[in-house]
Amino acid sequence: MSDAAPKTSHERAMDVVRGYTDRDAVAVEEALSGLDASSWTEVYAFLSGLLHSTVSIMELSGKRWQVGELVRHTEEVAAVAPPHHEFAVVEATRAWARGDESAMHALSCQDLPGAVHMTAVGVVVLGLALWGRPGFLAVLEEFQVTADALANDRFSGG
Repeated sequence: MSDAAPKTSHERAMDVVRGYTDRDAVAVEEALSGLDASSWTEVYAFLSGLLHSTVSIMELSGKRWQVGELVRHTEEVAAVAPPHHEFAVVEATRAWARGDESAMHALSCQDLPGAVHMTAVGVVVLGLALWGRPGFLAVLEEFQVTADALANDRFSGG
């Protein structure tokens, strides 16, 4: 039995992003195992914030991707998702690439675990496009340090 404190939702969110970055299906599964409904929501909220930040940075950088590249990279990254989520993420991305956002919206609104996987894959795909693997891992580390500091301030009353 471990004396380690249970991981926070933001730690689990970062772990799932790292799992997808490393193309490690076991790490993806372990990052999300045992979450209750509230924790799924917290992980999704954290990942959504990370995705919005990444999209904003991408827009500011002026970096543009071909839609076909985005779909191909999504297929590669999502390959380590649980099979039903892999299929849903890839199909939603393909539909989006055809101009149909309804599948992506439906996945986000109707299946919270699916939305978590889709958002984590999106963060990874865009992060790797912006910074490359070493740079993206460094960004994740800085983000983790910031999130930890904010969580410590919140719990210490700071």
